[in-house]
Amino acid sequence: MTNKQTATPYDADVAIIGGGLVGLAIAVGLIKKNLNVVIFDEGDQAFRASRGNFGLVWVQGKGDTCVEYARLSRLSAELWPGLADELSAVTGIDVQLEQDGGFFFCFSEEELEQRIEMLKSMRDAQDGDYPFEVLRQDELKKRLPDIGPDVTGATFGPLDGHVNPLLMLRALTEYFIKRGGKFVNNGTVKEITPEATGFSVVSEGQTYRYGKVVLAAGLGNKALAPLLGLEAPVEPNRGQVLVAERVEPFLQYPTSHVRQTREGTIQCGDSKEDVGFDEGTTTEVMAQIAKRAVTLFPKLAQAQLVRAWGALRIMTPDGYPVYEQSQQYPGAYVVTCHSGVTLAAAHAGPIANWIAGEGFNLDFSMEVFSAKRFSV
Repeated sequence: MTNKQTATPYDADVAIIGGGLVGLAIAVGLIKKNLNVVIFDEGDQAFRASRGNFGLVWVQGKGDTCVEYARLSRLSAELWPGLADELSAVTGIDVQLEQDGGFFFCFSEEELEQRIEMLKSMRDAQDGDYPFEVLRQDELKKRLPDIGPDVTGATFGPLDGHVNPLLMLRALTEYFIKRGGKFVNNGTVKEITPEATGFSVVSEGQTYRYGKVVLAAGLGNKALAPLLGLEAPVEPNRGQVLVAERVEPFLQYPTSHVRQTREGTIQCGDSKEDVGFDEGTTTEVMAQIAKRAVTLFPKLAQAQLVRAWGALRIMTPDGYPVYEQSQQYPGAYVVTCHSGVTLAAAHAGPIANWIAGEGFNLDFSMEVFSAKRFSV
């Protein structure tokens, strides 16, 4: 099934700059509305954050200082089963979504009490509708028998989950293609020019014209946004990930530091480093990640590590997304976030609706996510 061909003077209705999880999810949402959509994908020279993430669909604790972001994260988690089902129906790919809840671990009573107070304040900000549980060591041991004795306790979020991010990337790509979407591969974009109507995009010496342009290029948005009267004050933040061999299933829930995939492998991470655009790994950080994983689950001391990688998060100064349409050049949008997995269902839903001109249809204004907040 292909998307409906609309009468237009443009090469397509919408150009999306960036073929990662963010750009693809928006493209899926737009193409469902019978819009002609083209994605410019930079190719293997891109930083490829979508291939290096942890795969969490995470709600608890997100938006502790921004209630709108907390609501958006929760909405996206609620929409995720529908997205997963639709991707499977169209592509035959199971993205391995599981949403049975997730644990955030604390290693001292002080740390646990601080987290409890933070989650309570989030619950108060949402009129009491923000579910979570607190489990100290004895209670935690009943839920996770293999937990280590040095873990003071944990908070449990029943809305949390995880997916296989590589299968997710593949499913979004195949869905987009099957519905008639087009890629400009190795399409590095350096010129975008607003015209009387629409926009021209120059990539690899070729010029194309589109009715709307969506900047979803991750770290590349910083240089592209000013071309369209927008801002994307993003900087890289490196996370390193370790993967251990397949072991007998013992961890049915994703956690803040360790998760077991459906295939049985163990994924460990959650490091945060300001090292510029260095995607590498370091022995020091990998050792810290491994030590923490063994502290959480001592049985992992016997597991063999099989690979490691570093990937760059896309971070704004406050950690929250930027969603904004250009006031100077209407029809140009910037979409920037570091939670491309969690927010994918929102990007394919209400964010795509907003870009399509149907409004945001939520109980808060998009203004809260404007980059103007950084210059106030």
